[in-house]
Amino acid sequence: MEIQLWRSILCPYELAVKELIVKFEHIISEHRENDLYSPIEQVSGRVKSVSSILEKMQRKHIPMERMEEEVEDIAGIRIICQFEEDIETVASLIQNRSDMTIKKNYLKHVKQSGYRSLHLIIYYTVETLNGPRKLQAEIQIRTMAMDFWATIEHSLQYKYKGDMPPHVAERLTNAADALILLDQEMA
Repeated sequence: MEIQLWRSILCPYELAVKELIVKFEHIISEHRENDLYSPIEQVSGRVKSVSSILEKMQRKHIPMERMEEEVEDIAGIRIICQFEEDIETVASLIQNRSDMTIKKNYLKHVKQSGYRSLHLIIYYTVETLNGPRKLQAEIQIRTMAMDFWATIEHSLQYKYKGDMPPHVAERLTNAADALILLDQEMA
């Protein structure tokens, strides 16, 4: 696919990420300006790279014409919370908004690797030159401890090219267990 076509496909997702970041940052500001505790500590976002999109499509056997329907995380938002109980609070905030619709809510449980996070797939509409576009975006909601672990785990997967030695995987699982206790203690 040529570069200009990719730009036209990804441009609305870039807009969605920018708008969503602003909206979640506003939630933080609104809480703080009213001397309220904010369940959101920080927010970031990204649009998946073309190579990552193509790799995922190949791995999941997604045809090009189904890309925008089946690759749910082209736009990604990460919300970091201080405490584990804040995760459900943020999910409720999103659920109650009129500008976002939750399509799917998953990964509340602990995976074998120790990964924990709440992922929401939402529909979000952006206004483009060609009119409104309803897009999917993935919102990951984690504590700071979960985010720290996930960052390290991602780096190790990259370092070992997806073939992590068993002793490293075991230590990573042990670290995840320790972080669960840390999150519980901090709560």
